[in-house]
Amino acid sequence: MAPEKPVRKQQQEGFQSVWTRPRTGREQPALSREHIVAEALRLLDEEGIDALSMRKLGGRLGAGATSLYRHVANKEELLELAVDEIYGEIEAPAASGQANWRADMASCAHSLRATILRHPWLASVLGELGMSYLGPNWMRISEAMLKLLTTAGFPADETDRALSTLVAYVTGMATSEAAWLNVLARSGQDERTMVERLWPAAEKAAQDYPLLREGYAEQRGADPRAAREEGFRYGLDRVLDGLETRLR
Repeated sequence: MAPEKPVRKQQQEGFQSVWTRPRTGREQPALSREHIVAEALRLLDEEGIDALSMRKLGGRLGAGATSLYRHVANKEELLELAVDEIYGEIEAPAASGQANWRADMASCAHSLRATILRHPWLASVLGELGMSYLGPNWMRISEAMLKLLTTAGFPADETDRALSTLVAYVTGMATSEAAWLNVLARSGQDERTMVERLWPAAEKAAQDYPLLREGYAEQRGADPRAAREEGFRYGLDRVLDGLETRLR
């Protein structure tokens, strides 16, 4: 068994994240952190997560990888910054009263889902960025959603749990959808064509399972995008139903 790392050294190292490391004062004005993150996002949206490297990003910016390290310590920090920049796209309505809390929270949920689906490469990194919740944009949207729940009348000791439950549902569903969109992008096919080609194999696999077979038969021919939308709304309504019981 490997010897345990000394406690003092663990405390010194801490949890490495862009949000726990002080920002240095050595940044070059011509190549700001904001400029680097914006170009990284363009690269990620155009070519996907596997295409991102400090060297390739430096080439797009007309700078060497060494220059980038003056602004971000590594690729993981760059991804943390890029994810929080995306969180800035999420919209939350101002708290409009207890009667409207469901509609307001549903609006936040749909905005979060739409944001993830606009950047499907997120599916491969969201579960790995342990400190992403410390970013300023996520802090802003979290505060806004907590305000909605507080205004609705949720107990103070439950608002954070209620929000975590809702966010877990949305990110779980949306990252699964985003992974599917990544498959579609690599195939070069549109969603309806891909689904139609998969149906024979799916129906054959379900042949010995009557409930699955019946469900597949009911779904055959449906618009796959509309089916994803309907499935998301159904689950969201059930999550909100459950949360609503805490207000009674």
